[in-house]
Amino acid sequence: MRLWSVHPRYYDRQALTACWREGLLAQAVIADPTRRGYANHPQLQRFRAVRDPLAAIGDYLSAVVDEADARGYRFAREKILKTGPVERIPVAHGQLEYEWGHLLRKLEVRNPDLWERWRTRALPDPHPLFIVEPGPIADWERIS
Repeated sequence: MRLWSVHPRYYDRQALTACWREGLLAQAVIADPTRRGYANHPQLQRFRAVRDPLAAIGDYLSAVVDEADARGYRFAREKILKTGPVERIPVAHGQLEYEWGHLLRKLEVRNPDLWERWRTRALPDPHPLFIVEPGPIADWERIS
C-alpha cells in the first residue's frame, strides 16, 4: 500500500489509479478496525493519529478524485464515506524527499515524458492533507 505524501498532480495514470484503490482500501480498514488484511499497515498510523481518521482519509481521497476529475477520469467520489474539516497531518521533509525519489524512479520507467517534466524539481508540493515539517524519513516507511 502506498498512500503518497506527494501531491497527486505529479502522479502518472498508474500512480493515480493505484492511490485511489489503495486509499479506498485504507478507508475500509479505518471504517472497520476489525477488518482483516491491511488493518495493521504502517502507513495508516498517520491517519489514525488524528482526531477523525475517517474524515482524514476522506479528505486524502478527495484530493485524488479532484486530480482525476481534472484529467477527465471518472473516479466514484460517492465512495468516499466522510470528509473533514480535519487538521493537516505533518509529513517530514525527509519523508517527502524519499517518496519523491521513489516516484521519479517509477516515472522514469513508466512515463519518460512525465519524468522529464518533473525530474529537475528538487521537492514536490505535498498532498493537500499534509504539511511539511523538518525531519527524517518516517519510522513506518519501508525503505527499498
